Amino acid sequence: MNTYRIAAIPGDGIGSEVIDAGLIVLRALAERSTDFRLAVTSFPWGSQYYRDHGVMLAPDALQTLRSFDAIYFGAVGAPDLPDDLTLWGLRLAICQGLDQFANVRPTRVLRGLASPLRDLEPGDLDWVIVRENSEGEYSGHGGRVHGGTPLEMATEVSIVTRGGTERIMRFAFDLARTRSKRLTFVTKSNAQKHGMVLWDEIAREVAREYPDVDVDKELVDAMTVRMVNKPGSLDVVVATNLHADILSDLAAALAGSIGIAPTANLDPTRRAPSMFEPIHGSAFDITGKGIANPIGSLWSAVLMLEHLGEPAAAASMMAAIEEVCERGPRTPDLGGNGTTASVTEAVLRALEARASA
Repeated sequence: MNTYRIAAIPGDGIGSEVIDAGLIVLRALAERSTDFRLAVTSFPWGSQYYRDHGVMLAPDALQTLRSFDAIYFGAVGAPDLPDDLTLWGLRLAICQGLDQFANVRPTRVLRGLASPLRDLEPGDLDWVIVRENSEGEYSGHGGRVHGGTPLEMATEVSIVTRGGTERIMRFAFDLARTRSKRLTFVTKSNAQKHGMVLWDEIAREVAREYPDVDVDKELVDAMTVRMVNKPGSLDVVVATNLHADILSDLAAALAGSIGIAPTANLDPTRRAPSMFEPIHGSAFDITGKGIANPIGSLWSAVLMLEHLGEPAAAASMMAAIEEVCERGPRTPDLGGNGTTASVTEAVLRALEARASA
């Protein structure tokens, strides 16, 4: 029997609420399983840790995290702290420090949920957005000069490397081979004539290694229109850090709510642990009200189980999630009056019913 070491980082706002919900369900799964157990260690890193210690995470955090099999992350951000400080101090510090270069965001309309798109046919919206997670517009390269003067200037440099682009393209093509063998790469090379042109060139080069995959290119602005008007024309999408960040939020909204959407920050080489998180933020406007939607966190836990090599447990958990989405209760973001606790309890009951069937 395998025992997986999980580092839980609830973070800020509703992060602790949805991570607690996910851990309740994961522990229930593990207790009934004859295949695996979980050993969970929680870390208090986040905005309160910053207020207490002056840093968002401990100096030896990355070394500590390397000893775990996976990381389960909640959210980061607080109203009284600059967003760049909290994001770069915690989430991006982990993603970049552990070279989790593939951000994977599956999107589909779960049973019982409604998309704002009218006339949507079953299966029309079933995508995986692959986000380059280590460079691009979020590389952190740039600076500011002449502060406080009329000449004050800031630069933000998008980094596109051959190595970084080749590896994310190959990851996306490999993923496409496991699905419908269709891939769309997103670009803005009509206006950004250096980095994005290199991105396009490498995409075409890698495509020649995958003659069985149908490939097309879409400008990022046109992509927003295509996602709304022709959702069935898409399957696997690969894009830069910024483009995929924005497009995946749109995808979540089209699937019903940003509260249901999961993320896997993967190191496909498995030299370091991967991190799993819902894509929503810390949502301080609803923190403490008990109405945060735990589905995004639960679906992220499904991705974590798949990555750990427990497909049966992952499938069982996903089926329970969809059953609850279909029958209720649902949280307010999905038009219901359910709570975080009631949705979590309903998922537990669905798992128990499946185990007894």
